[in-house]
Amino acid sequence: MGSVIDLSGVRLSPRSAQVNREMRAQSQQRILEAALMAFAERGYEGTTIAQIAERAGVARGLVSYYFPAKEKLLQTLLGQALDGILALTDPAEGEDTPDLRLAGVIGRTLESAANTVGVQRLVLCLMLQPGTREIFVGVEAAKSDAVEEFERRLQEIFAARGAEDPALEEVLFRSVLEGVIFKLAVYPETYPLAAVRHRLLTMYGLPAGDPPGEPVRPLRAT
Repeated sequence: MGSVIDLSGVRLSPRSAQVNREMRAQSQQRILEAALMAFAERGYEGTTIAQIAERAGVARGLVSYYFPAKEKLLQTLLGQALDGILALTDPAEGEDTPDLRLAGVIGRTLESAANTVGVQRLVLCLMLQPGTREIFVGVEAAKSDAVEEFERRLQEIFAARGAEDPALEEVLFRSVLEGVIFKLAVYPETYPLAAVRHRLLTMYGLPAGDPPGEPVRPLRAT
């Protein structure tokens, strides 16, 4: 027989609080990603906590521990999506003129929309569905200060560019971008994003480079 290793004097150090926090954050994010995919496939009303847990690969009780109700999952997802939108006006390094700031907002918005089509679809659906619109309104109200700051920054850009009515320009600008995001979410495979980006930049008199050479195809769902 082999010798027995005496571990009585070995002191096992517990995981640090930082490691525990990171593990919790990873578990929560995995659950949120699973919820997003489930909501996108089955709809909010048609998705159960058990289905989310199965997709996330965790116990149902863990989902309920972090998110006591399905509504809390939705609120968190919408909050993350809104935070991402509000961060689009944060100027990047080198964006030290109003034109460069506006071009940066356009570029970041379209890039973010292209990389998060699933999220955009979910948000658009939830904004319109009677059963979930109240949740969306509540999340937006909870972040009212950030929303107002987002609007103020855009108005500030248009004011610096000499707009007669910066508030109206901000509304029109957001309406155009939201229309682009909607179409991209519905027709991700055929939407001419590069051509639209080029057109948006030229529409606001911003440097756009050479237009993309690819022909614009009719929008079709695939």
